[in-house]
Amino acid sequence: MENADLRPPSQVRGMTMLDRNSFRKQIRVPTLRVNECLLNKVQPLVKTLLLKMEHLKPVRTAATRNGCNDKPTDKEILLHPLAVSGWESIPSDLSSLGLDESSLYHTDLELNYENWKADDILKSVLPEDQEGFSSYSRIGHVVHINLRDHLEPFKKLIGEVLLDKTVGCRAVVNKTKNIDNTYRNFELELICGEPEYQVEVKEHGVVFQFDFASVYWNPRLSTEHERIVNLLEPSDVLYDVFAGVGPFSIPAAAKKKCTVLANDLNPESFKWLNVNAKKNKCCARIKTFNKDGRDFIRQDLREDLLERWKTIRPEDKYKIHIVMNLPAMAVEFLDVFQDLLAPEDPMQFQNVIIPVVHVYTFVKGTTDKETLAIEAVEANLKSTLSDNLLGVHFVRNVAPNKDMFRVSFRLSKDILFSYSRKRQKSPCTTTTDAKKTCP
Repeated sequence: MENADLRPPSQVRGMTMLDRNSFRKQIRVPTLRVNECLLNKVQPLVKTLLLKMEHLKPVRTAATRNGCNDKPTDKEILLHPLAVSGWESIPSDLSSLGLDESSLYHTDLELNYENWKADDILKSVLPEDQEGFSSYSRIGHVVHINLRDHLEPFKKLIGEVLLDKTVGCRAVVNKTKNIDNTYRNFELELICGEPEYQVEVKEHGVVFQFDFASVYWNPRLSTEHERIVNLLEPSDVLYDVFAGVGPFSIPAAAKKKCTVLANDLNPESFKWLNVNAKKNKCCARIKTFNKDGRDFIRQDLREDLLERWKTIRPEDKYKIHIVMNLPAMAVEFLDVFQDLLAPEDPMQFQNVIIPVVHVYTFVKGTTDKETLAIEAVEANLKSTLSDNLLGVHFVRNVAPNKDMFRVSFRLSKDILFSYSRKRQKSPCTTTTDAKKTCP
């Protein structure tokens, strides 16, 4: 019989095929015996000392002991062996209820696979000398993991444990290394469970439906989605260049009552974007597009922005935001803003609302990552940000020495009319022989 070590048995280390029976284990735990009529008074006093494990009730009917004056209505309270070493660990208030050292004894307890959480099971099985299985994402009924190479032999076991231990889970999938370069989707490998990927999730009060196997969704960006949405006010305008299924666009339209133009190249993302707009009753405030981000900016964003600038009134106080959340390549689209509004005359636009761009990018390195993020934006924008820079925000760590950042900046008229302004500053004249000369 083993002592009061509450960890799974040591012999399961290295197991690659899940054998639930191998997790059976006998331990001895401190036990407090009380009469049923005292239970409601005793429990609050020992609440912090209770043995708490999965599928284990710390209070149970006590067995009758030979040679003891036990009553059939007695109850046993199982206590944590690390918290209770003897009667001196028990609150002194119990003495006033008629309990003494004879009320405390050790009893045998059998633990099994059901009594440990997934994390406990996996820590006991996986190699101690290598990085363990750290975390996973939950998307509706799908559990999404990203396995390191050294955990490949344990893949099926990890999947089965998560399927067993995650309430409501019906599928466990692993992200493979293959990426669809067109839509930037990771291929999924079903480890165990049902190959059913149509899910429904709720994020900050907004419901989203989508096929997880064909679109991009990362629950770890939930806080960032909320940060951007919290910047918005009713009547603001949001241009969402890489909208996906709508984690920025749908709450902006549904909760903040903003006007939204949302675009995504992936037909599946476009499909679910429209489903989510309908589901959240915001179709009247959102226009959706299914095209390349450059075309969306050059055509639809440009047209809408120009119309707003041409019809702006002195009392208009709304703001305009442009979100570009495709960190692997979003900065490469920034050059399209150069002279976007040409051939319009910049002089006709004096008191206008300057858009704010929120562009996401990955930064590799160990130092000065904010500067690297700014430099990536400026290089692709072909312009220095200077006073137009509003902030650089760390979003999340993606991998060792690889972080995701958001750079926010004002999209000034100098950028939107860059070449037009240069032509105005250096007017050329045409000579009689049809050659252009510039002073």
